[in-house]
Amino acid sequence: MSSDTDELQVWIDQDLCTGDGLCVQYAPEVFELDIDGLAYVKDNSGELLQNPGVRTYVPKNLVLEVIDSAKECPGDCIHVVRTQDDVAVAGPDAPE
Repeated sequence: MSSDTDELQVWIDQDLCTGDGLCVQYAPEVFELDIDGLAYVKDNSGELLQNPGVRTYVPKNLVLEVIDSAKECPGDCIHVVRTQDDVAVAGPDAPE
């Protein structure tokens, strides 16, 4: 992997989340449904991050799963960006 893809961050726009849970099926280490029925990201210690727009790093071993979850999300609410330049690599802001 090239260095520009080594550091990715992911966040969820809860206003668009449908609560489908597909992301949790793809990468339960990164995503979790909260009691409100919406998906949130978790940090590397497994703590749920509930502040709007909060980002977490994507573990290297889960990059494909996180990108797939962003692509398959029915709410189109999962954003995956490169840390170094904030360019979207998956999700609603990513180029087709």
